Amino acid sequence: MKKISRIILETMGWELRGSFPNIKKSVVVLAPHTSNWDFIIGRLYLNAMGIESNTLMKKEMFFFPFNIIMSKLGAIPVERGNTNLSQVSQLKSIFDEKEELNLFIAPEGTRKKVTHWKKGFFHISKEAKVPIVLSYIDYKKKTVGIAGLVNDPKNLENTMEEISAFYTNINAKHPENFLTDKEYN
Repeated sequence: MKKISRIILETMGWELRGSFPNIKKSVVVLAPHTSNWDFIIGRLYLNAMGIESNTLMKKEMFFFPFNIIMSKLGAIPVERGNTNLSQVSQLKSIFDEKEELNLFIAPEGTRKKVTHWKKGFFHISKEAKVPIVLSYIDYKKKTVGIAGLVNDPKNLENTMEEISAFYTNINAKHPENFLTDKEYN
């Protein structure tokens, strides 16, 4: 699958960059997220590079036979409406249980235009005591890759400034839907 995924991306004109840090657990920021193509390009990149990954999906989507497919693709079910247990707490528990877990999260939370980034990825990283890794898909330059670790993921303001600076020069498939100045709530 590695070779086939690489061939597909290269045939489409994509350049694969970076490598995953030598860590077993992380929260990976995947941005920009403005198109369904992000999943396809991203999945091909991960396959080509041999990177094991996980993403979040609402628990309601885990019904037969969809649950088998989603589990094979690394989807993790989460309860969104559970007032007794926050998603951050749920994910901290999952990180505690797993020996390896690289959780890919799009901070926009949607492909549509947003006015701010969600900061759940930061809180998950902080609570689970795992680093934040930056990944990207740049449609203008036709590059996809892993950029490395965030320097200090303990301070929200510093983390968001570092992430904002990195993504300033990354080009979304639909740039009108991608924030250039990263705000968060």
